Formats: sequence, structure tokens, C-alpha cells
Amino acid sequence: MALRQRFLTNQLFSAIVQFPSRFNEVLIFTAKSIKLMPTKESIQGIEKAKSIVATPVAVPDFFNSSLGIKITADEVVKEVIAYMKADPTRHYKVTIGTDSELLNTKYADFVTAIVVHRVGNGGRYFWRRFELGKFHTLRDRIIREVLISLDVAKDVLTELKKSDLPDFDFEIHADIGANGPTNAVIQEVMGMIRAHNFEGKMKPESYAASNVADRHV
Repeated sequence: MALRQRFLTNQLFSAIVQFPSRFNEVLIFTAKSIKLMPTKESIQGIEKAKSIVATPVAVPDFFNSSLGIKITADEVVKEVIAYMKADPTRHYKVTIGTDSELLNTKYADFVTAIVVHRVGNGGRYFWRRFELGKFHTLRDRIIREVLISLDVAKDVLTELKKSDLPDFDFEIHADIGANGPTNAVIQEVMGMIRAHNFEGKMKPESYAASNVADRHV
């Protein structure tokens, strides 16, 4: 039980520091995930996390197309919709993935990719990069990658649902896999994605993160 309580404290602390504005969401998700009531130890961890003032995040308001053209997030969605409607007989996959690279300063470059795949016949993608920090563990950086993808995915899917589109799958791709150090966070990451009602993919199927986004890190 003590180990599980420490897990609760560590998970809450890390997530709240990374995304303080989402405190309530993080708390509810963690409590549901491990079915524990906060103890004195976990409450102290929560208060410690809340007391930290996070560095403001300057997220760019544009994406880059695969052709190098800068467009807004709204224009990205319009491009995806137009691409899908151009051949409505096809099946599509819309995927969101984020990859990152740790810098010497302990800050990290994050690249998020939005990919629309016309199954069996190519596709298009859009990406953006920005720097965040500081990150002292691989786990914290992976969690931030997934949270960024989830934020983008919610906005994209909301807009896609407003249009009459061909059949498509919608996935969150995480840069994690059974081989290597990210194996330790597979259960946690995939649980986060499922908790937000998205289908998650990891390596070797997570091409939006491990191939497309990785290309621009």
C-alpha cells in the first residue's frame, strides 16, 4: 500500500507541475486510475506541486505544412477536411503524435504532428515545434508529449465532427515501445489516452510520433 501511495503522490506532483491549469482533471484521473483516496503524504505532494509557479508556455499559433507553408490550426483542420472530401470513397486515419528531444539546458524541443492518411494512397501532414522545460526525467518528458497531443486532438476532433466526412479512424500516437526505457511508462501513457476516450498506438504503429514528428525534432 505504501508503494501505491507514493505512486499517487509522484504521479500527481509530476502532472500538476507540467500542467498546473489542469489540476482538477489530473486529480480525478489519478484517483480513478488507482482507486485510492489521497493520504497525508499525497496531499502534501499536491500542495507542493500547486505552490510551484510554472514557466509560461509560448505555444506557436501556426503549423508547418509538409511543403513548408505556415498555416493556422484552423487552416490545418480545413486542409484535412478538404483532403478527405476529395476522395470520399476511401478510408482515412487522422493521427496526432508528439516527439521531443532533450537539450543540454534540460529544456526540450517538442514537435507535434497532425497526419491524415488516405489508407492505401498516401497522405498529408502538418507539424509545429516549440521549446519547454525543465525536464529531469524521461517519464516527465513522455507524459508532456502525450498531454500536448491530447490537447491538440480534442480541438481537431471537435472540428472534424462538425463536417460530413468519409469514414475515418482517429488515433493518438505515443513515442513509446516495448523495447527500451519507455517500456516503463507504457501502462501509464496508454491509460491516459484511454481515459480521454481516444485510441492509442505505440511503436511500431505510432508513426505520427516516432516517424513524422521525429523527423522535425
